[in-house]
Amino acid sequence: MKTTLRGMASFLAVGVLSVSLAAQTASVRYDSDIQTRVAQQLTKKQEFRNLQASTEDGIVTLSGTVDLYQQKLDAAKKVRKLDKVQGVRNLIAVRSSAPDAEVQAKLARKLHYDRMGYDNQFNFVDVSVKDGAATLTGATRNDMGRDSAVWIANNMPGVNDVVDNIEVLPVSGFDDRIRISAVRAIYRDPVLGRYASDPAKPIRIVVDNGNLTLYGTVATAMDKQIAGMRANQVFGVFSVQNNLAVVKGS
Repeated sequence: MKTTLRGMASFLAVGVLSVSLAAQTASVRYDSDIQTRVAQQLTKKQEFRNLQASTEDGIVTLSGTVDLYQQKLDAAKKVRKLDKVQGVRNLIAVRSSAPDAEVQAKLARKLHYDRMGYDNQFNFVDVSVKDGAATLTGATRNDMGRDSAVWIANNMPGVNDVVDNIEVLPVSGFDDRIRISAVRAIYRDPVLGRYASDPAKPIRIVVDNGNLTLYGTVATAMDKQIAGMRANQVFGVFSVQNNLAVVKGS
């Protein structure tokens, strides 16, 4: 009886070992195939010329350098779509091209001019850059405004990471009526009308559930006060927060 049990145990052990070896062989075969296809994908684009990849158990690790953070995202996205790829470890580094203060100033300028002629006066997006990581804050009227700001940050040279803390405001016909009324009240004022001349520096009007907040810069404390008064005169507004900054020469 004992001899029979030992024989059965040996048989089962051999079976388990065979299955394990077969699984390892299949894994190696799949990894080799994945590795080949990943290399082919990366060589198709010039911006991925400095990237390397390794594969283990279907997990692809990407390393190397790119010029833009968006390229880092694109490389991982492209590899993740390949058949039999179980996951991607993205260790790609983005080259640093300038000090944080310089990158932040350039990015802020691009964000100011974003979506000119559409609804940029109803969006307020601020940015800070530390160790190459750009953090976006503020609020936009819709997803398009938020997505556009994130895309600009992703494609800014010197940015190696993007933190999206932008709030997309809820859809509201009531708030839209307040927005339009506030624009008319502010820009039809003979003192404030001049702030509509530069599309990058409008008085930003952010409305959330009837609560209105003013952002941007004005030249004098009197201009700030008048803007607040005009905003408070808009029918239907529950509250007004005047965050306008007074900057001479704005």
